[in-house]
Amino acid sequence: MLKKILVTAALVAGMMAPQSAIAADQTEINFGIISTESSSNLKTSWQPFLDAMEDQTGIKVKAFFAPDYAGVIEGMRFNKVHVAWFGNKSAMEAVDRSKGEVFAQTVDGDGNPGYWSLLVTHKDSPLNSVKDVLKCDKTLNFGIGDPNSTSGFLVPTTYIFAKNNVLPGDCFKTVRNANHQANAMSAANKLVDVAANNTENMRRLEITNPEAFKNLKVIWKSPLIPSDPIVWRKDLDETVKAKLYKFFMSYGRNGTPEEVTTARKVLAELQWAPFKPSSDAQLYPIRILAFNKQILKIKNDDKMTEAEKKTKIAELQTKSDEISKLAEKIPSF
Repeated sequence: MLKKILVTAALVAGMMAPQSAIAADQTEINFGIISTESSSNLKTSWQPFLDAMEDQTGIKVKAFFAPDYAGVIEGMRFNKVHVAWFGNKSAMEAVDRSKGEVFAQTVDGDGNPGYWSLLVTHKDSPLNSVKDVLKCDKTLNFGIGDPNSTSGFLVPTTYIFAKNNVLPGDCFKTVRNANHQANAMSAANKLVDVAANNTENMRRLEITNPEAFKNLKVIWKSPLIPSDPIVWRKDLDETVKAKLYKFFMSYGRNGTPEEVTTARKVLAELQWAPFKPSSDAQLYPIRILAFNKQILKIKNDDKMTEAEKKTKIAELQTKSDEISKLAEKIPSF
């Protein structure tokens, strides 16, 4: 235990050491990749893309993996991650806490305008709807996503649990946090009764593990979620930003026919088409979801007086309304 404490302290100390912003002559950046599945699987899918980024920008690009989403968010906070692929919820945390800024958005390889959160269970399970899941008799084991996951955590907790005034801990026998891949495999192998996932991961599972995919059925699908953002630190040198932006906006679009074909194949492995420009405004719908979740939680908080609830809810509603007005003024993401 002492060794573990000392190692953890050393890591934190390393992160907290003063870090300067990346200069124009920076020769290396760390690219953060959130843990939707095992690091080995992610490395296989991502390395060709990172190699292309390195080749076309002239900057060495190193993959940064962490055991959870928070590790990448904190890595960016302490300047150990300079650019990262996030989900919308984790991007919101990076923008708010880690000097992050959205500059690009992924595009679904099948032409979808975004993706969807799912609840999945074994194909032979008697569970067939949210109503079955919310019987709340403490007999079911539930697999939920990383707390910073949009589709694995924020969306199901908002649209299923908060909406129905249910706390997962009060409803299920156990609640286990895991990445999308682990949740899918747990449901396919009957280690949990039902689990959160998303359409992107299910498409990937169909390719990488068709047997597991065949053992799953979808019993709930969320409203549309905006496609994932790419985030860089605000204090990156403008020259470095320009190189990265040019790469992201041209990759899979510009070059010889052979170069474009190769790039499209690399993107297809990530289930993407060429990127499009974006900004922090992409996160408005997710911020509104987060406010609504907080409001519903407060309404069900029996430790607060009605006056306290009214005041807090009014504050959150005002913030939500302000974001909603901003969201109405931008193009749909």
